[in-house]
Amino acid sequence: MDDIINFSTIREYNVFNSNETLHPMVSVVHLDKADPRKLSRMRYEFYTVFLKKIHCGDLRYGLGNYDYEEGSLIFLAPGQVIGESGEDYYQPQGIALVFHPDLLLGTSLGKNMDDYHFFSYAVNEALHLSEKERKIILDCFDKIEYELQHAIDKHSKQLIVSTIELFLNYCTRFYDRQFITREVVNKGILERFEEILDNYFSSDKPQNIGLPSVGWCADELNLSANYFGDLIKKETGVSAQEYIQSKVINIAKVRIFDLNKSISEIAYELGFKYPQHFTRLFKQKTGVTPNEYRSLNKKGAMKIAPFLFLLH
Repeated sequence: MDDIINFSTIREYNVFNSNETLHPMVSVVHLDKADPRKLSRMRYEFYTVFLKKIHCGDLRYGLGNYDYEEGSLIFLAPGQVIGESGEDYYQPQGIALVFHPDLLLGTSLGKNMDDYHFFSYAVNEALHLSEKERKIILDCFDKIEYELQHAIDKHSKQLIVSTIELFLNYCTRFYDRQFITREVVNKGILERFEEILDNYFSSDKPQNIGLPSVGWCADELNLSANYFGDLIKKETGVSAQEYIQSKVINIAKVRIFDLNKSISEIAYELGFKYPQHFTRLFKQKTGVTPNEYRSLNKKGAMKIAPFLFLLH
């Protein structure tokens, strides 16, 4: 197994990159100050954001729009690992914003960090910036650096955390823009998602595995679960879980017409472990139970049958 370089503190990361430590909990790290080093895997025990020049074509899942190559942002939550091991040397480039979770204790940002899903996105789901967007990001970094170079006082923490929050809110806006500019790519993902679900329910996977999870679908599409969930929400207006449930209900409606199968059999075929779970979800989505739906449609078919006979 490859060795992983672990950074527990901001100071350790600053020393590694030949940067001065101005605050124990936060730093804007200029990576070009670091000495050339070997490729290696690294783990960060703090929030890390890289601003780097990444060509879209270098990414496994890159943009098709080359207007957004003024830099890319990669987000890592504490405990995540990035990079690959190798014998080659390289010169680090770009800027990293690093901040420890303890910096956020007792702040509104600390309570809302889970809302910034992009800290759980994969590297190939980086945020690609336009020239104007990059300037805004650099301005936020400059403001943080200004506060770090200023003598620490009672205002320092609030101003630094507020600027980090402003930066993250801009990133949320820019990701929303990226979902829009990648509309053609996103439509393709939605079509593949639909195809994956169709193939899943026409196989024996539901009986063997159960209902498809959001994570499983994301893996099939080579996406992180959070990025996939956000993409589906932006494209359809509903969560990925709700989309899967709607698919299940639509398939169930068709199968309920097969009077040779009990509702329990249909539930097991769809991947439900317990038929009552299927009944509960069906009623939640349609307003009636599966048996009531079958009965209503059976009555409707009986009313139509005499009319069809007269037509003949």
